[in-house]
Amino acid sequence: MNNVRQTFVDTMSAALDHDPRLAVVTADISRDVFEPARARHPHRVLNVGIREQAMVGVAGGLALTGLRPVVHTYTPFLVERPFEQIKLDLGHQDVGAVLVSVGGSYDDPVWGRTHQGPGDVALLDTLPGWTVHVPGHQDEVAALLPPALAGDGRVYLRLSTRQNAMARPATGRFTLVRKGARATVLAVGPMLDNVLAATADLDVTVLYASTVRPFDHRGLRAAGHTDVVLVEPYLAGTSAHEVATAFDDVAHRLRALGVRRDIEVRAYGTAGEHDVVHGLDVAGIAHAVREFIR
Repeated sequence: MNNVRQTFVDTMSAALDHDPRLAVVTADISRDVFEPARARHPHRVLNVGIREQAMVGVAGGLALTGLRPVVHTYTPFLVERPFEQIKLDLGHQDVGAVLVSVGGSYDDPVWGRTHQGPGDVALLDTLPGWTVHVPGHQDEVAALLPPALAGDGRVYLRLSTRQNAMARPATGRFTLVRKGARATVLAVGPMLDNVLAATADLDVTVLYASTVRPFDHRGLRAAGHTDVVLVEPYLAGTSAHEVATAFDDVAHRLRALGVRRDIEVRAYGTAGEHDVVHGLDVAGIAHAVREFIR
């Protein structure tokens, strides 16, 4: 198991021992890694089998009883398949839960398209009241998860098997990583290292975001540029409307990079090869930023 996912499991298992309000709901995926916690808390670590809609429905029921459910599986099985239950059993009933995905957009392409979910954040954007974290390092997971567990709202924690070389502050605000004069490049989660490598010789400001909802409009404006390149590890342009809101009173330009909307990738390949297809590798980001600021 990769370090990011293991950090989630370890943090969650320890929290179950100290907070009787917490419960974990899985749909077979990660069932085994939570087995020690289930042995200690058999009524609060529940596996429903390969029934993702039921998984979220159970979470809604647990929340109505006063528990704080944490729901975990692969991205498409957590957000896309049970979306109606997320909309109704959580949102419409106005109860809280923490959804924790794994697999990012295409971290495990060996499993094919069924295990890929680049539209997850865009889909949750159709519902009000969600906090969305996209940590780029295991230490950021450890910082973001405890407040989510202690709260009452609806939180999505998007985990990737890939991470940046070092952690950044996980405060909910954008972090200034590098200051430049030509434009602002906003890197989300595990995109930061590729962005830093791609812009190493470019005079641009680099901001980092591990939390994208709520969006730090003030932080983006404070960077000092109305030319923005947005680099997200999911569907391209997912946060474009948030950038527009940040600059709703001034003229601005935006180049949105992410998983392409105009193609369907049917080859398996590796995650790195998928990055190249979508222009999210170092060379692709560098080319896009150079063209934008030229």
